[in-house]
Amino acid sequence: MATKDGFINAEAIDSNAPRLGRRSFLVGGAAAVAALGLAGCSPAGMSMAEAERVYGPVPNERFPIPAVKLSKVDPKYLRRTVRYDSAEAVGTIIVDPARYYVYRIEGNGNATRYGANVGRAGFLWSGEAYIGRKAEWPVWTPPKEMIARQPEAAPYANGMPPGLDNPLGARTLYLYQNGAYTLYTIYSTIMPETIGKGVSSGCVGLLTQDMLDLYEKTPVNTKVVVLKA
Repeated sequence: MATKDGFINAEAIDSNAPRLGRRSFLVGGAAAVAALGLAGCSPAGMSMAEAERVYGPVPNERFPIPAVKLSKVDPKYLRRTVRYDSAEAVGTIIVDPARYYVYRIEGNGNATRYGANVGRAGFLWSGEAYIGRKAEWPVWTPPKEMIARQPEAAPYANGMPPGLDNPLGARTLYLYQNGAYTLYTIYSTIMPETIGKGVSSGCVGLLTQDMLDLYEKTPVNTKVVVLKA
């Protein structure tokens, strides 16, 4: 459902997508994609031992976060520092949906690069926004339009409690324009098979361990630039 500003409702479920349970609300049928056969590959930019440390379990969270199954992630989507020339200020977030990357500008021609999932066909968008608010272990509330199309969402009309099954995950950055929430977010996912794919209704998902890193570095009012796909 489009908002008055022309944005697609980022929390809507494709009415033609398979019903795959609570965690698939944001990612639709793409959650069923087969795992990539990458076991044993050495991730670009880091050793396998380092990748296992960076993407290992996070037991001290409100809801303990499991380790990422690295065999389900193409190594090119694992976090690394890269050369990225940009005139944007340090801290600016740049989303490149065509390449399934999110960059955080670090200065001196460098950026931290994270692999991401992005909007599926028909739900891509581009433009500038900013982080209007942040949330740890947020409640997710499906909009009325979504419930009308997807009756299985009705039990969560008053909000889905935080947890690993919540579509927004452990951390969420909410994108705003001109003081209004766009219904788009940058959120965390524990579904590694979605990284590098177009699966959502316009939101951008990072592996939870990557989102924890980006979230801590990103204050409210940070600029976000979404490039054209």
